Amino acid sequence: MIKEARMRWLTPLALAILVLLTTVTPASAEPEGTLTLAAPAVRGGDPIEAAYSTPRPHATNWLGLYTDPGNGPVDQRYVGPSVRWVYVTEASGKATLPTDGLDPGNYIVFALAEDGYQWFAPPVKVRITSSAPLHFVTDTFDLRNARVLAPYQATVGGLVRGDTDGLTFRKIDGPRWTRVAADGRITGTPRLGDSPRPRPLRVEARNARGETGTATVGIDVRPPGHKLVPELKTMSFNLWHGGGQVDNGREKQLRFLLRSDVDVVGLQETSASSTRELAESLGWDHHQAGTDLGVISRYPIVDRKPPVDGGPLSVATRVRVRLEPRQEVVVWNVHLGYNPYGPYDACFGRMRREQLLANEERSGRTPQIRAILQEMRPDLAAAWRTPVLLTGDFNAASHLDWTPATRRCGYQSVPWPASVLPEQAGLRDSYRVANRDPVADPGITWSPIYPVFTGGYGHDSHKGEPEPQDRIDFVYYKGPLRVTGSKTLVEGTPKAVPDHRGNEWTSDHAAVLTTFKTAWF
Repeated sequence: MIKEARMRWLTPLALAILVLLTTVTPASAEPEGTLTLAAPAVRGGDPIEAAYSTPRPHATNWLGLYTDPGNGPVDQRYVGPSVRWVYVTEASGKATLPTDGLDPGNYIVFALAEDGYQWFAPPVKVRITSSAPLHFVTDTFDLRNARVLAPYQATVGGLVRGDTDGLTFRKIDGPRWTRVAADGRITGTPRLGDSPRPRPLRVEARNARGETGTATVGIDVRPPGHKLVPELKTMSFNLWHGGGQVDNGREKQLRFLLRSDVDVVGLQETSASSTRELAESLGWDHHQAGTDLGVISRYPIVDRKPPVDGGPLSVATRVRVRLEPRQEVVVWNVHLGYNPYGPYDACFGRMRREQLLANEERSGRTPQIRAILQEMRPDLAAAWRTPVLLTGDFNAASHLDWTPATRRCGYQSVPWPASVLPEQAGLRDSYRVANRDPVADPGITWSPIYPVFTGGYGHDSHKGEPEPQDRIDFVYYKGPLRVTGSKTLVEGTPKAVPDHRGNEWTSDHAAVLTTFKTAWF
């Protein structure tokens, strides 16, 4: 078994294989050891001090710190990696877990046996509080649009970090129609004659110690008879185990989303709580589907379809977003199977096209996308009236990228089913609509932090060779939407694994952001 510390050196596909390796041993009925913490809460940067005992000491017993809820092995099975860990090898003793770079919030410490996920003692919860000065996650951002003569409400209450004890908000300056409540809610009703883009709203946050932070907030005001959302910005964003693999990941995610000014986001690798936590901080609506998929939306989610347990539809979920009373959009979000991975089989295995397509079937991706598209048929049939979006991490390349012009890994073309089948169903790849030349605009999303192949998947002899870089994250659409732009996004210049902890970018994928014009339907 590979220790979790070294998992950070592996691709997420390799991580997923370890799920099988860590679930074959049945969990013991009752852990016999003990685990206690010196304090129920610590300030960020201070260590968590733990004492432990076990009747079965082992050189690879360990303590793992996880967000709560999150990726913790609550059923004594692997879900996702810890945010910090340390070996505890003796029958009893003390250990510390560092908290540098961790977001404030609730966490849980698990005492785990022999490089696995069985508890040797019951877990213990702990809270990490912030030691940072009070501040907004970014000092300039926009909120959802307002309409003249219609009551408006948004919030900035979740966008402050630092010591938030006794936190209150107030309006410093801004449009006359806006009010800022002490809890950060922004309300009011724009009047006839108010500017479509009024002067920014200035908001101050203050804590009990007298620390302050300010933000400049923009609110577009739409005139009567005009679309509330003339442009819809849609994103697919793989969070990489909720964002916990990078220091201060949650704050960085929020800053990225606000700076992107996005409206609807399909999320993958959310852990159990990231969808809700992001949405609540932003003041948005959300839908969490299991521990992997989520959708967050600046505008109301009015219908939710949970993933089907088991089978090919367990990797998809659906919501309906109401932009305004007569303008809705259906959003499907997916995370397809990971192994075998087609670009590895092509670039390392040099397989024939028939073998590649057979492996796509074996991976689960082809039956998954078939089943998803079958389930989407009613929405696709009605897309002329209600547009349909399909976002996700497809773990598959696109036939629009593997062409005679690109000759990727020497292939003239490969009809990757996970992209061919959506196209046959009438869906369009928004990135390729906006960027038609795959040579000039490859749109790589896998991977900004894995330049080198780390081994596995039957291709270990190629370890250390360049990682096949490809576009595996997508925003598809059907219906009366017009693409005005699409791009892949990362923040800063991400350092490669294993030096990724300090990255401003929180994921191992690039995100995809597509802007649609909606005002013409």
